[in-house]
Amino acid sequence: MTQDLFAEATEQLDEGAWLLRGLATSQAAALVDAIGGVTRISPFRHLITPGGFRMSVAMTNCGSFGWVSDRRGYRYDPIDPESGQPWPAMPKLFLNLATEAAAAAGYGRFDADVCLINRYEPGTRLTLHQDRDEGDFAHPIVSISLGLPATFLWGGLARGDRVRRYPLHHGDVVVWGGPSRLRYHGIAPLKDGHHPLTGNIRLNLTFRRAQ
Repeated sequence: MTQDLFAEATEQLDEGAWLLRGLATSQAAALVDAIGGVTRISPFRHLITPGGFRMSVAMTNCGSFGWVSDRRGYRYDPIDPESGQPWPAMPKLFLNLATEAAAAAGYGRFDADVCLINRYEPGTRLTLHQDRDEGDFAHPIVSISLGLPATFLWGGLARGDRVRRYPLHHGDVVVWGGPSRLRYHGIAPLKDGHHPLTGNIRLNLTFRRAQ
């Protein structure tokens, strides 16, 4: 770690991977407002996997690129396929927080060019996967949790490796890169509940460097 400010609220998951408890809490309301601005331009949608399955988690993007999926595969695209227009610009608040979180985890030169915004409703989940559609794995992943609590699934470098489970609460941030960059991870089915800021949903911001 390069900063001591968050030392009491951090947990190391593996080499290069950190859970920063509550790092985004003070900015959560502004983050949710900014998400609303993005989704008014590029609304949430349920993507179709290359195999033809509908993803249970709704998503959208902002930044120079967006992550998309359809019968042609997974990829980054500068154009929102639903609008035919560029994705909304990434709010400065997003970029600043992603850079701060990456630096707190020891990644001092992270300049995200895409933010995936996921919306989880009770019962939805994200199966174990690797983030490997990016052009350069030297950059970390920064993931911010807002709203309902969730269980983060943290696996190994092979799909069959042991999976650990970590509770994620409103405002928590996970950063992973380096030796942990291609570890499998996911979210267990979301439990029902209510959060005063987001209601019965969980929002997740995932920052990446696509190119």
